Amino acid sequence: MSFVGISPFVSPNSIPKLGQIKAAEEAKEIRVCVNRSCRRQGSMDTLQILSGIAPPGIAVTSCGCLGRCGAGPNLVLLPAAAFVGHCATAARAANVECPQALPHLPQALRPVCTYNYVQAIDLKPYGGMHITYKNRSTARLAMGNTSGALEDVKEALIVAPNYPEYDPPSEHQSQLAQAYVCEGDALMAMEQFDLAGKAYMLALELDPFIRRSKSFKARIALLQDKLDIIIFFQARIALLQDKLTAARVCICGY
Repeated sequence: MSFVGISPFVSPNSIPKLGQIKAAEEAKEIRVCVNRSCRRQGSMDTLQILSGIAPPGIAVTSCGCLGRCGAGPNLVLLPAAAFVGHCATAARAANVECPQALPHLPQALRPVCTYNYVQAIDLKPYGGMHITYKNRSTARLAMGNTSGALEDVKEALIVAPNYPEYDPPSEHQSQLAQAYVCEGDALMAMEQFDLAGKAYMLALELDPFIRRSKSFKARIALLQDKLDIIIFFQARIALLQDKLTAARVCICGY
């Protein structure tokens, strides 16, 4: 079996050795670690890709920790018991491209702010497009491009996977929640406060742990302030309308 579809990323240790190649050719079973550390590095995507491309004679299953945390996603080829690390997908490459744009965010007028995200999207990563779109949405919002930010986050929500069977929420669900947070931020910038509140609440439903985040609390506080101001002015307008109606009755008699 070849390593097609899996992209060992960056580390020299990720290059398959001769023994691993031989073990892959003779493999009858592949077990992919889905423990917390490897899952955060994309092992669920690796498991799904391998399940789709493996020949009929090779079983692909998930397993617990293989003891090499931090060097993942990790898998083992049986019966040779050959361990392979850094078996990430193209989504991993996309995640590396995206942070390169973050230092440029304060320099909002520079087109390079979104260039790295365009490169990451062009990689067409399996399972990682929602992360890239979400991050580019943040970059565009920082540049004042609210419509582009909202467009990107909507695209992220369309392509984002969802794995509700995991408790606590999986990394994918957490990223989906962050996409709704980004949507809320874009809607706040567009002064669509009711819709922003709905987006934040959807994020909270997907990942209840974000309620502990200081940044999320600050967003909710700002939203509440905006809504309080709107309610205050609505009440003042209603009072003014009542006074105008009363004055009309006194003057005109109707």
